[in-house]
Amino acid sequence: MRKKNQQQMPLMPCTLEHPRARELERISQILDDIPTITDMVLQDLTHGVKNRHCGAEGMSAEQVLRAAIIKQTEGFSYKELAFHLIDSRTYRSFCRIGITHKGFKKSALCKNIKAISPETWESINRLLAAYGEDKKIEKGKEVRIDCSVVCSNIHEPSDSSLLWDSVRVLTRILGRMKEDLGVDILYTDHHRRAKKRTLEILNAKSEKARVKPYKDLLKVTYKTVGYSKKAASILDSHVFHDAGEMALAMAMTKDLEELIPLAEKVIDQTTRRVINDEKVPAAQKVVSIFEPHTDIIKKDHRETYYGHKVCLTGGASNFISDCLIVEGNPADSTLTCDMLDRHEQIYGHYPLNAALDGGFASKANLKAAKSRNIKNVCFAKKRGLKEEDMCQSHWVYKRLRRFRAGIESGISWLKRCFGFSRCTWKSFESFKSYTWSCIVSANLFTLARSAKSAT
Repeated sequence: MRKKNQQQMPLMPCTLEHPRARELERISQILDDIPTITDMVLQDLTHGVKNRHCGAEGMSAEQVLRAAIIKQTEGFSYKELAFHLIDSRTYRSFCRIGITHKGFKKSALCKNIKAISPETWESINRLLAAYGEDKKIEKGKEVRIDCSVVCSNIHEPSDSSLLWDSVRVLTRILGRMKEDLGVDILYTDHHRRAKKRTLEILNAKSEKARVKPYKDLLKVTYKTVGYSKKAASILDSHVFHDAGEMALAMAMTKDLEELIPLAEKVIDQTTRRVINDEKVPAAQKVVSIFEPHTDIIKKDHRETYYGHKVCLTGGASNFISDCLIVEGNPADSTLTCDMLDRHEQIYGHYPLNAALDGGFASKANLKAAKSRNIKNVCFAKKRGLKEEDMCQSHWVYKRLRRFRAGIESGISWLKRCFGFSRCTWKSFESFKSYTWSCIVSANLFTLARSAKSAT
């Protein structure tokens, strides 16, 4: 039976007199003051369940949300989280887990936390923004906007490593089909040969020396893809008498349906780039067969990142009121109006002052911002714009430019303390949930600390 809150609070340990414990206690009070948050989490946890009042008792909605906040704050793995929820008096108290409770397994924690959708996390953040405005912590009248990158959990991509990944993963699935399901599949295991060719390419002294091992690696990858296609067709027509085998066969079929097209794309892009000496556009490249949603992000013509661009809006308190997760790598200047309009949706009004990074600067964006009755618009780099056109005076421009720099510290804090630099969850939907969970966790600490300073 799934519940929103504990109907009767079990025996709880007393709160420790420690700054961290008191901080979590203030966050707990904020969550209690906004009961709608738990209602939204409960909807996600019971999605598709006909009768949530029946069945075994699992984690309550508030326990799932609070465990997710602890995980993102401390950077725990699910195994570590399961241990600390048993071991720590403070965490047990925060997550409303009684002294006599055995705790939760890592599989239960993973399943429940990842059930919270990115839309729910975003809605929670908007409720926190309304709470901050009501408590006069963040009124949304002065904002600063900047972009950053959240990396996917992948290794540095290269054509040879992607071909090697394709061969070993497809070969592993074929082996499991033969051993676990007893399906009669004829194939040759090329993974050792593929690994040797990958190492030859890695250690080659020139581009010319890489061509020959690349051709052989492409050959074995193409063969492995062919074996996998035949195996998929055999699996579709195979008769299974056991429900467990049928479920395993369906999972393998799904994996093959996802991996075969990706492997074919890797073969195509490698042939074009290495053999035909073509330039493959970034939008057409596959950089991971495990996280195919990953984009190639090149920042300031310097470093190259593999993940997704995110555009953040913050205020004077460093409360992150909004986050836009972008697909592809559009120029910052194309996101200006979107971010300002989203701010109006959150607070019901446009800001009086807006400070943006230099990449957002353009005459069209300045005109669009002024048409939204934004009094002062400061771009960190002028890019041909005049200070008097952007702000009321030179002093206001300098103040807003210094104000904008503060969001850099906020982004740094997110990356250092909440795991914002690299997403460890798989799939694009989970990527968005992970990103928003980092922001919500950070914002709860911002609100808790601001409330303390106000008192």
